[in-house]
Amino acid sequence: MNDRPVYERANDRRETTASVVFVLGILGKAVDGLIEVVAGIPLLVLSPAALVTLSQALTAEELRQDPHDLIANLVVHGAAHLTGTSAKIGAVYLLFHGIVKLAIVIALFVGTRRIYPWAMGALGVFLVIQLVQLAVAPSVGVALLTVLDGLILWLTWREWRHGRSLRDAMRTVRALAQARYRQREV
Repeated sequence: MNDRPVYERANDRRETTASVVFVLGILGKAVDGLIEVVAGIPLLVLSPAALVTLSQALTAEELRQDPHDLIANLVVHGAAHLTGTSAKIGAVYLLFHGIVKLAIVIALFVGTRRIYPWAMGALGVFLVIQLVQLAVAPSVGVALLTVLDGLILWLTWREWRHGRSLRDAMRTVRALAQARYRQREV
């Protein structure tokens, strides 16, 4: 039996949950940044006609299986409406956004807590941009991204305020996973 008061155990659970969500959110930012960089490169180097051909080739099998697939249709439709200028603007946006996100994640992983204010500043700028996008052209996707980015920003601030690094949060998550695994073995 655990001799610690219930409120201390509840606080531990809350801290552990916050660490898990923080680590998953930062990993999500890494994946998002990588996808943006990978998507931005073709926009930068290929002509609009080549982008249409590439989008059709990448989605052909999915559209054969499901002609109404939302994502595949959005990709083909989006590529068909690109101009040289809009492709370059999109490329610059995606590459900048993706590289900054990856830099934030890498800096949080290898850096000290001193990087947190810089990371929060960059995340805050992205959040403001998304809020402007939401005001100009409301969409469910941008709204969800804005809420998730707000949560990640708050969790980053929370971890920084509590003096924990990303590595500390990852150790907490790893310890939790190991404890759960041991519990299942019993």
